[in-house]
Amino acid sequence: MNLRIQTFLERTGDMKKFKLVFNNEFMLSFISIVVFVLLLLTSCASNDLQSNTLMELNASPANASSAKTAELNYALTEQNVSLRKAYSISDYKIGPEDLLEIDTFQVQELKSTVRVSAQGFIKLPLVEKVEAGGLTVSELEAVIAAKLEKYVKEPVVSVFVKEYRSQQISVLGSVKDPRVYYATGQKYLLDMLSLAGGLSTDAGSLCIIQRKGGPDSEGKEFVEKIIIDLDELLINGRADLNIPMLSGDIVQVPKSGIFFVDGAVRAPGEYQLKGKTTTFTQAISMAKGLDYSALHSDMKIYRDNGTPEREIITVDYESILGGESPDIPIRERDIIIVESSGFKRFLNTVSGSLGFGSFRVGGRPF
Repeated sequence: MNLRIQTFLERTGDMKKFKLVFNNEFMLSFISIVVFVLLLLTSCASNDLQSNTLMELNASPANASSAKTAELNYALTEQNVSLRKAYSISDYKIGPEDLLEIDTFQVQELKSTVRVSAQGFIKLPLVEKVEAGGLTVSELEAVIAAKLEKYVKEPVVSVFVKEYRSQQISVLGSVKDPRVYYATGQKYLLDMLSLAGGLSTDAGSLCIIQRKGGPDSEGKEFVEKIIIDLDELLINGRADLNIPMLSGDIVQVPKSGIFFVDGAVRAPGEYQLKGKTTTFTQAISMAKGLDYSALHSDMKIYRDNGTPEREIITVDYESILGGESPDIPIRERDIIIVESSGFKRFLNTVSGSLGFGSFRVGGRPF
């Protein structure tokens, strides 16, 4: 302390007060410095913890799946209008309870308004009973015109759908509002996904449409499965994959992590990957095993590696069971085909889709 100040304070008798104030200010300064250092350390630790937490969230599969779903939902909103323009009402198939206006050019007497019966038929002057159910507007026009040729020279027929029946279409699985929808008019896949509120956070990037097909060789009605790649439809804007919906269709959006088994197995279909690893033999077991006609040495995995064509992996099942070959891990979107000794399935590449068995796969060709 400055000697002059000390002498002055001692003379005025305030030396004790100065020392007390000085000590208090020193302690307050010291405490302030300590608190500042502690806050700084705490802030750094908090930032590090927050950074680590964000890194863990970003690295987690659940967060990655959520981000992917958000991308698909955004694309669904953007693409639903633009892709719909690629189709017209000509895709619509006439069904029971539809109300039709039918006109023949310059033949006023043949103009009529008729409702399609529950069996799919209509009645018209001169031609009587006509099967309209399942036909498009242009197809019905051609059928009626052909029947009128006996009475009218080169008839020109126009058909207009005045009232649409209520179509029952189910949207199930990983969507925000899964249920049965009653839609009128021509609907497309994107319409139904939008009606269901879009995809939920656990949704994968495939969509399966189950549709009643015609009778098979034994006269039994079979269910066709159409598999649509949502990445191709929504992200890459493949309008041809926005297929028209039919009454009775079931749209299923599985969770992420599915694969397919088809061919000579007891329960062909789509399955969910289990645990950390699902192997080839486990996949066959999930499909209830091989049937009696299966060729154990002729099985294939069609794998999507992000290239225009899928990788084909030939599998010798007996070799795996005998321990001579490793059991192959199955990946998401793999398609396992088990050939039969009775017949061979032919895999034909079609523009944007592939037919095999009861499956029709939309997306990248195989």
